[in-house]
Amino acid sequence: MRKMSLIGLLLLLVGRSAMAQHVALDISTPMSPPTWALLERELLRANTAACEEFFAKYFDERGFLLCVERWGGDDGPDDAIENCNDWPLLHALGAPDVVLQMYKKAWEGHLRQFTLAKTTEVSFAKDGMYYKEFPVMFDWLHNGEGLTVFNLQGLSDPHDLAFQQRVRRFAGFYMNEDPGAPNYDPEHKIIRSMFNGSRGPLLRKATALDWAGDPIEIKNRFRLGHGEESYEQMLAHFKDYNDIIGDLPQNLLTTSLALNGYMMSGEEKYKAWLLEYVDAWVERMKQNGYIIPSNIGLDGKIGGATDGKWYGGCYGWAFTVVVPQDGSLAHRNTHNKGFTGFMNAYLLTGDDRYLDPWRRQIDTINAQAKVIDGRTMYPAMFGDDGWYDYSPEKYNYAALELYYLSMRADDLEEVLPQEVGGASKAGYRNNEQFSRDQRWLRYLLGQDASYPEQALRADLTRVRQRVAEMRTEDTTPDTRLADDPMHLNPASVASLIQLMLGGLHPGHQGNVLQARLRYFDPIARRAGIPEDIAALVDRLTADEVAVTLVNTNQLASREIVIQAGGYAEHQFSSVSQDSGQSQAVNSNQLAVKLAPGAGGRFVVKMKRYANQPTMTFPWDR
Repeated sequence: MRKMSLIGLLLLLVGRSAMAQHVALDISTPMSPPTWALLERELLRANTAACEEFFAKYFDERGFLLCVERWGGDDGPDDAIENCNDWPLLHALGAPDVVLQMYKKAWEGHLRQFTLAKTTEVSFAKDGMYYKEFPVMFDWLHNGEGLTVFNLQGLSDPHDLAFQQRVRRFAGFYMNEDPGAPNYDPEHKIIRSMFNGSRGPLLRKATALDWAGDPIEIKNRFRLGHGEESYEQMLAHFKDYNDIIGDLPQNLLTTSLALNGYMMSGEEKYKAWLLEYVDAWVERMKQNGYIIPSNIGLDGKIGGATDGKWYGGCYGWAFTVVVPQDGSLAHRNTHNKGFTGFMNAYLLTGDDRYLDPWRRQIDTINAQAKVIDGRTMYPAMFGDDGWYDYSPEKYNYAALELYYLSMRADDLEEVLPQEVGGASKAGYRNNEQFSRDQRWLRYLLGQDASYPEQALRADLTRVRQRVAEMRTEDTTPDTRLADDPMHLNPASVASLIQLMLGGLHPGHQGNVLQARLRYFDPIARRAGIPEDIAALVDRLTADEVAVTLVNTNQLASREIVIQAGGYAEHQFSSVSQDSGQSQAVNSNQLAVKLAPGAGGRFVVKMKRYANQPTMTFPWDR
C-alpha cells in the first residue's frame, strides 16, 4: 500500500477556539471494492427506492398522511411524522436529495394537517392539536417521538429558514420566551407538568379522556397498537395515568430543542439553559441516593406532588397498571428516557459528571439483587413495599451509551461482561437491537469479523420485507390511524450508522446523533458520503478511529470531507495509513481525494469533545 501524500493546504479555518489548517490527502492505491462496500452502496439505493414507494402510498401531494386524524396516546399527531423516522439519517448518510425533499414535505404537511385537526371533547386541543406548529400540551414520550424527524433535520439542512425559526420557537417554549407557554420554573429549575407544550403546562390531574382522545368507533374498523377492542377499553387503559403535575425525567427530552438551538445559532443562552436544567437533575439524583426520582413537585422537592414519594407519578418507578383486555399487570417505568438530557450535556462539555450518576444508578439497583428459587434476580421497579419486578436480567439502561461516550473499560464491562465457561456471567434486560449492538462492539474489538456483511445484509432483508408487506396491506385512509403504516416504514440505517460513522442510532425520541465521524460531499456541497464512496469504521478507542475508504467507481475520481464527530465536536490531531507516516491534522475536518478504484485504511488520532458542536458545514466554518 502506497504512502499518502500531502497535496497542499486548503482554506484556513478560523476555529471557535484556535486557527487550524485543512489537510487534504490524495489516495491513488487501487482497492478492489470489498463486499461490504458494495452492500453499503446497495443499501443506500434500496432504502431510497423503498421510501419513495412508501411516500407515494401513504402521503398526498400536500404532505398530509392519508389517515384518520386523532389526538391521544394511542394514536395522535406524533405518529403521523414518525412514519418518516430515520429518513433524515438516511439522507445525512448519503442518500439522494429526494429523501430530504420527501421528509420535509411530510413534516410541513403534518404541521398543517394537525393544526387543522381539532378535538371535540379534549379541552386543550379544541382549537387545534398543534398551535404555533407544536403540540399544544402532551407528555414527552409522545412529544419526543413526534420531534424525531425535526431534531435531525439540521444534519442535512441547517440553513433552511423555516427550520431555524422553528428551532428558536420550540426551544423558547421551555425558556419562558413565549408568555403563553410558561412551562419552566427558573426558581426551582423544573418543567411544571408532564403535559406541556405550546399552550403551557397542564396543572391538574390528567383524565383518561385527555390521554385517549375523543370517542371513536373501533370494532371492524381500526386495529389499535395497545390491543384495545373498544373505546371503553381505551379509556380503561389510561384510567390511572393521572399524576402528571410537577417535573419528571422524561421532560429532559426537551433539552434536544435547546441543543439544536445552540448548534444552529451558537447563542450561549441555549447552552446555559440546558446545563442549568440538567445540573438540577444531577443534584436530585445525588440527593436520592443516585436513583433518579420520578416526581419533582411544584415546590421543587423530590416527590412534592406525590405525597413525598420519590418513586411516584405517571410513568414513574411504581407505575404498574392493569391491562384492560385481560387484567394482567404492566410495568411502565420510563425514567430511562431522561438519560437523553445527560447525553446532551455531555456533548456540550465532555464532563464525566453527567455520566457518573447513571453508572451509580446501575450499580445501586443491581446491588438489590436477591436469590429467588436458586437464581439471582434483579429489580426494575420500586413501590411502597420496596423493590419489585425481579427478573434474571440485570438493570442496564444506558449501559451502551455510557461506554460509547466514555470509552472506559469499566463501562464496557456493563455491555460486554466477561465470560465464564463460555457463558455470560450475567443476563441483561435487552432486546434484539441491544444484542446487535453487542455484536458491533465485539467487531470493533476484533472479535467478530463477519459482523459488517451480516448487518448490512440484515438491513437489506428488512427493506425487502417491509416493502413486500406494504404492497399487500389493505387499509384505506378511513380505516387507517396515523401509526398504522409505521411498522412498514422501510428506512433501515442502523448498520450504516455503526459501520460508516462509528455512531449510535439516536432512537426515536428526539435525540441528536452521536457519531465519531461524518462525511460531506465538497462537490455537491451537501451532507452525506459522496456517490460511489463507501466507508467502514473498524476500531474505536478513546483517542483513535480506524476507517477504510474506497471509491467503487473504476472510471472517475471522487472527493470527500471527513468531519470529526456528528457535529464537529471532536478534533483530529493526526492521520496515517496502515503502512504510512503519521501526518499532523489539527482540525475537525479532513479532505480526501480518491482516484478511480482507489482506497485505503486510515488511523486517525483525535481528541474527543474538544470543540463546541455545530450544525455548520465544513466549508462554512
